[in-house]
Amino acid sequence: MSANKKTIIVFSGDLDKAMASFIIANGAAAMGNEVSMFFTFWGLNILKKPESIKLKKSFLETLFGWIMPRGAEKLGLSKMNFGGMGAFMMKTIMRKKNVSTLNELIATAREMGVKMIACTMAMDVMGIKEEELIDGLEYGGVISYLGEADEANVNLFI
Repeated sequence: MSANKKTIIVFSGDLDKAMASFIIANGAAAMGNEVSMFFTFWGLNILKKPESIKLKKSFLETLFGWIMPRGAEKLGLSKMNFGGMGAFMMKTIMRKKNVSTLNELIATAREMGVKMIACTMAMDVMGIKEEELIDGLEYGGVISYLGEADEANVNLFI
């Protein structure tokens, strides 16, 4: 176990929880910690490219793609979303308070060497293909996450 390693499972695809995940990851990286983020199920939506990618998919995979948000800018809030109005209000307030956007937090995490792992099992279940996700990710299953977690002194589930 290392006092300088942190892992975060990003299960939620809610804007506020995604922001919290990246704020914690960036803070830990700024303190000199090695950080791994494991994105699974709804958390994978954070990593999706904003543009539609034409791929051959089954009916259910296509349906999932229509229903789920495409990328960090399309996420709603976990509470008081009000059909997207809550997320709009939150982003407006954050801009006025000079709080980094989720896309800026993701870019910072990349610059600081935060490892981002997309769960291949969840991708398969939800019909998400590698081509639909942002560049620079690693891909792996639960064993990948557990290997990282075994070495860390902090493991978070968000």
